[in-house]
Amino acid sequence: MAYPKVTLEQWRVLQAVVDAGGFAQAAERLHRSQSSISYAVHKLQSQLGVPLLHIVGRKAELTEAGETLLRQSRQLLDSATELEAVAHMISAGWEPEIRLVVDSAYPTRDLIRVLKQFEPVSQGTRVQLKEVILSGAEEALLNDTADLVITAFVPPGFLGDQLINIDFLAVAHPDHPLHQLGRELVHADLSQALQVVISDSGAVQTRDVGWQEAEHRWTVTKLETAVETIRHGLGFAWLPVHLIEQQLQSNALKALPLREGQRYQAQLYLVKTHPNRSGPATNKLADLFKSHR
Repeated sequence: MAYPKVTLEQWRVLQAVVDAGGFAQAAERLHRSQSSISYAVHKLQSQLGVPLLHIVGRKAELTEAGETLLRQSRQLLDSATELEAVAHMISAGWEPEIRLVVDSAYPTRDLIRVLKQFEPVSQGTRVQLKEVILSGAEEALLNDTADLVITAFVPPGFLGDQLINIDFLAVAHPDHPLHQLGRELVHADLSQALQVVISDSGAVQTRDVGWQEAEHRWTVTKLETAVETIRHGLGFAWLPVHLIEQQLQSNALKALPLREGQRYQAQLYLVKTHPNRSGPATNKLADLFKSHR
């Protein structure tokens, strides 16, 4: 493996010469002698084998090659500075990454709002976001593949904070045959119609929440796909109200007139996988989620 001959300090000196407008000014900025600045730049050009600067009057100006290399050297120094910041963050206890698993029923607008608040105070901590359905969130806790989880089911051995209630409403397209019956609907009516069900993303304890054991059943993997399927007149489903507010207002979807069970609520919880050893970044993100309850 070839190792670089040029040091970060040499690139820093070149940047100072260009940004300050000359060798003397760079020396003053870096608190070094002018001769050491001149030597550093001369050695840099010698090692690279290309001229980086030429003198115009009393001012040092970049050559074409110098402009290209200086631009990339700025990125290099920025990366080195960021690397040191990450090291400092880790030494201070801030996690380099948070594994966040969120039940897809959680409103996207709230999720983005929280992440937008977290970014300025994250100190460089990355967020690895995974959206799941039903038992997928539980499995993330049980398999220790997440640090922070928003889930509808808190498994034994974990404690969760109540976060939000999600309202689900039974809906279909206004022209769907169920709406044409012109009366209250009962379970027997639903069993004869096509139901669209959201598949569980978990692999072990899969659930079929809301399925009415209809003869005809279509399964999709995303809530958004279910919304579009129902909006185009294919079947009925219980869907989160926050996802279909506009469709309900525009009459693109219509609530089914069920005698019982037209609505149900799902409680979502915020769970730390390891609350006793959660780092400051995980705790901060958790606090932001709880502030949106």
